[in-house]
Amino acid sequence: MSVRIDKWLWAARFFKTRSVAQQAVEGGKVRVNGERVKPAKDLRVGDELAIQIGNAEWLIRVEQLSDKRGPATVARTLYAEDEASRIRREEQAALRKFAADPAQDIHGRPTKRERRQLDRWRDH
Repeated sequence: MSVRIDKWLWAARFFKTRSVAQQAVEGGKVRVNGERVKPAKDLRVGDELAIQIGNAEWLIRVEQLSDKRGPATVARTLYAEDEASRIRREEQAALRKFAADPAQDIHGRPTKRERRQLDRWRDH
């Protein structure tokens, strides 16, 4: 049995919709056995995937095939993540938690007061 990679990624709950999974594969965010592939590529048990979602990179091995999306507990049985990959992802998440991006606090356009402060800062 073989399953399209975009269907499998959706069923394994890496992406919310099949179209998002398809765009990720087309955009080179997913590699199968180290190679860039097309969304219609047939996936087999034992294939190794490198999936980049935002800042996180998953290195996994396909354990089971499925083209049906089920509960998250079932989805986790479809793959086995590399131990080094899991540790690296957790470290990155901890760093993001403690070192928040300063731009996250900015919402919308600057107020008149903030604009004046920016102008003063640029002039000096």
